[in-house]
This record gives sequence, structure tokens and C-alpha cells, in this order.
Amino acid sequence: MAFSARVSAVPLAQINVTPLVDVLLVLLVIVMITSPVLTHKLKLDLPQPGKTPLVDTPERVRLAIHADGSMYWNDAPLNPAMLEAQLAVAARHPSPPSLLVDPADGASYQAVADVIARAKRQGLEKIDFMITR
Repeated sequence: MAFSARVSAVPLAQINVTPLVDVLLVLLVIVMITSPVLTHKLKLDLPQPGKTPLVDTPERVRLAIHADGSMYWNDAPLNPAMLEAQLAVAARHPSPPSLLVDPADGASYQAVADVIARAKRQGLEKIDFMITR
């Protein structure tokens, strides 16, 4: 077996273009696939300013429940009988207010659950918890 040895020590300065052609063909296929997606038009019906009627935001009522069980309706003290009456009046309003329940750290779960159940029985639907930061 005869092996040929290169006589000159000059390095070959040739670029292998096969991987370059492969990459370019892949890019060409990607462009051909995505170009119809880019030219597709989507009709959107965006809301125009001033054409929609303004919606009145409902009044917010803050109901604070302290650790000792005392309750305050917008900073006015309440007892459980008065709470039922206040909830009934608020629920009969043409636009019922949003009830923000603000339980103190030591308030019992039962007291908070009782207030929420009473509010739901009276027909109040917007009940939120107030968070302190």
C-alpha cells in the first residue's frame, strides 16, 4: 500500500461551503413558511374613545372587624343587630355598594365568615377583603 505524503507545508485555504448552503436552505424554508403568516391581516374591532357610556363605580362600604369582635361600618360602631339592618339597606340600594371586609389580625374566622354569610343572604354580591400593606 502506498500512501502519498504531501510534500509542501503550505496550508490549504479553502472554505467548505456545504454547511453554509445547508444553513441558507433551512433559513429559506423558514422564510417561505412564515411569510404567509406575516401578510395575513386580522380585522380587529377596537373600542373607540368617547363612544361607550361611563359606568358608575359602586360605592364602597368598609366593614372593619376587630379582634374583640366589635364591628365598624365606615368607622361607625355597630352591633350584630345593626349590621343586619345596614346590610339590608345597602342591598336594597339601586346600585348596591361594594363591601370591603377589613378583619383585624386577631379576628376570629367565625366572625368573618358570619359577616360574609349575612351579606350574601341580603343579596350583596361584591364582597372583597381589604389588605393592609
